[in-house]
Amino acid sequence: MNVLLDYLPQFRDGFLGTLAITASSALLALVLGVLIAGFRVSPIPPLRAFGTAWVTVLRNTPLTLLFLVAFFVVPQVLFQGASTYVLATLALGFYTSSFVCEAVRSGINTVPLGQAEAARSLGMTFSQTLGQIVLPQATRTVLPPLSSIFIALTKNSAIAGAFGFGELFNLSKLLNDKGYAIAWIFLWTALAYLIITFAISAVFRLLERRMGVAR
Repeated sequence: MNVLLDYLPQFRDGFLGTLAITASSALLALVLGVLIAGFRVSPIPPLRAFGTAWVTVLRNTPLTLLFLVAFFVVPQVLFQGASTYVLATLALGFYTSSFVCEAVRSGINTVPLGQAEAARSLGMTFSQTLGQIVLPQATRTVLPPLSSIFIALTKNSAIAGAFGFGELFNLSKLLNDKGYAIAWIFLWTALAYLIITFAISAVFRLLERRMGVAR
């Protein structure tokens, strides 16, 4: 308990840092993932090719390599002086968006084709059909895989600590360097991650129950 009580403010800041990076990168991944999923099912060939390339490249690139690009290449090209929070959010968000995209695309494929054909017969555009007809029906199917993806995102956020962002893993390294028993440090860190992942699971279970419909 001494490890936790003596460094309670630092543990609190690390916990909040993990929450912040998880929430911001999850939001970025969700927006990009839905957009790229729309590209992948688009009737426009260049958009489909872009969506396929996005998913193929990001899903097959190690996350650590994306962090290296975000921290050492992006500031030189786009965002000079960007904070570690912004750069870590970009790396995590872009990487996770490829998995969100595939989950959303799988959900779109579960919607009967007749739904889209009926919408088109009423004169609705592709974007209107996707946003008002297909995605609302696909949401229930997409929720379970999204829960797993965002739980994995929470654990992946530990890589941000290796690049200097103040989150739980970064705090663990600092306390270990001070000579504290590594087993107790990892115990409290693991419990903090469990709290976050259980909260994500609970939120998605609630959403599944609220959005459950007879099919």
